[in-house]
Amino acid sequence: MIVWLRHLLGWMVSALRSREGLLLENLALRQQLLALHAQRPRRRLTALHKLFWIALKTFWSGWRKPLVLVTPRTVVNWHRAGSRLYWAWVSRVRQVGGRKCVSKEVRALIFRMVAENPTWGAPRIHGELLKLGFDLSERSVLRWMQRAPRDPDVVKRWLTFLRNHREATAAMDFFTVRTLTFGVLYCFFVIGHERRKILHFNVTRNPNSLWVVQQLRDA
Repeated sequence: MIVWLRHLLGWMVSALRSREGLLLENLALRQQLLALHAQRPRRRLTALHKLFWIALKTFWSGWRKPLVLVTPRTVVNWHRAGSRLYWAWVSRVRQVGGRKCVSKEVRALIFRMVAENPTWGAPRIHGELLKLGFDLSERSVLRWMQRAPRDPDVVKRWLTFLRNHREATAAMDFFTVRTLTFGVLYCFFVIGHERRKILHFNVTRNPNSLWVVQQLRDA
């Protein structure tokens, strides 16, 4: 009995669904006929017709079947364009929360402080801006300090220093290697800047301070 009742309910639901699909298909065809008559002489589809197909695409999975005047890709492009316009409107009208926009005056002042006071950090510059009456967070100051234009002379001096002393400078670091027994090996190496030549390297499982000091002596 329960099986027959389940089949009966399934048949009723499928009948209602098929009737709904038939009504939507007739509505889509009728709308296209109205649009076709309105296009004589031939004109582009109005915004109302586009909104109809966007809504039909949203609520009906079989919207592609009765589509005649345009391709499904065109309807999808209409939908995407509508979404872009909606979110652009929301971002302009409903500006709730979010960080405040830093004005050009404040940005120029931060850049000037960074250039004239290279030893100042974000807390010092933030404090100076608060004294001048500018209300912004220390994090915003730090973010704009990182975007401050760099003095090209400082970069050139640093490059000149590296070129003049690269034969007497070296770099050192560690990197790890996983073994087949899931252990970790620590490789210490020293590389010379003049020829980029490995001057010394060694491997250990326990890189303590005494071991590192010995490697520096060997190098």
